[in-house]
Order: sequence, then structure tokens, then C-alpha cells
Amino acid sequence: MRILLVEDDLRVTAVMTSMLQRRGYDVEHAATASAALAAAPCDLVLLDLNLPDGDGVDVCRTLRARSAHLGIIAVTARAEERDRVTGLRMGADDYVVKPFSMAELQARIEALLRRAARQAPPQEAVECGPLRIDHACRTVEVNGRAVSLTRKEFDILASLARQPGVAVTRERILLDVWQTTWSGRHTLEVHVASLRAKLSHPDLVQTVRGVGYRLRTG
Repeated sequence: MRILLVEDDLRVTAVMTSMLQRRGYDVEHAATASAALAAAPCDLVLLDLNLPDGDGVDVCRTLRARSAHLGIIAVTARAEERDRVTGLRMGADDYVVKPFSMAELQARIEALLRRAARQAPPQEAVECGPLRIDHACRTVEVNGRAVSLTRKEFDILASLARQPGVAVTRERILLDVWQTTWSGRHTLEVHVASLRAKLSHPDLVQTVRGVGYRLRTG
């Protein structure tokens, strides 16, 4: 998932970027309101409201007008109730007051992702080589043969099928399937091993060393 971090304090930026990247997020930084509004599309914005060239509330309002589905979390030192109310009314999905712990921020990000997942339209069927995944019916076929998967096994496969041929980080899969990045790595490996065995094509789900997994397309 791609996060836009809008923060003018470089020390705070360095700490947050490091923490988020370790959790598997792709982070882009913007230090000003103008840079935030000019940034490439992203999945989530962590938005400081005190910016050197404008009010973050105005940035929030503009970003929300551009997209109703963009996740926005205000991360700011403004702790007054009126500031919280204004931020939320201008389009923020959540409001975090500095100082905060990364555990709290992570929990709020995951909660926002869960809400977004429930609201997302269902994907259509995806075909990758001999594999066919029907997201709406939650069915899987290999060379026309139906394969019975557990809920977690199907969700892992569905996570990979969103970007066939692209390496998906373990953290991204954990977020998609368990709604947290704190589940043990061993848990994911056990489920992937079972998934490969049931597909009868172990090379369909490829390991990308040091990153995660990839769904073979050919």
C-alpha cells in the first residue's frame, strides 16, 4: 500500500518513514501543502495540519473533494476538540494527536483498511495460466478442476491475484488476510504451503526472497 506522509518536521518524517517501511508500506513524503496536492495518487494520506505554506485542513478538504475513497488520517499537534471536529468534518477519516505511538497509528491504519475493504466493490474473475479465481463466488479452479480452499487460503490467493506477476510483501498479505502485520511469519508460511499443495502446482505461488510472494502469470 502506498502512503503519502505530509509532514514538515524532517526528524518526525525520518522516524515515521522508517517505521512504516518496516511494516511493508511504500512511503512518499511531502513537506508542504503544495507538494501534497501535487503528489501522485496514493492509498492513504497521513496529514499534518500545521504546514509552512498553508493549513492542512484546506489540504484535507481538497483531497477529499478529489476522491471519496482516499484514506486520510490527520496526524497533528492540534489537540483541541474544535480542531478534531473541523478535521473530521473536512474529510479526515481519523484524527491522531502528537505525540503518539507507532502501535496506535498502525492500529488506526489497519482499522481504516478494514473499513475500506468492506466498502470495496467485488473483483471479477481472474485467470492466471491454469488458475481461475472467482472473487464473487469465492471459487478456484486449476485447469478446470475445482479446488477446495479454506477461507484464509483463498484470501491469500486473492491478495496475490490483485497484482498477478507482481511481488507482494508479507506485510501486505498479512494486512489483507489477517488485518494486521503482527501475525507471525510462520503462520503465513504454513498457509502458503497448504495452498500450494492443494493447487497441485507449487510454482503458481512463487517465493520472492526477502519480500514475500508472487502469483505466476504464465
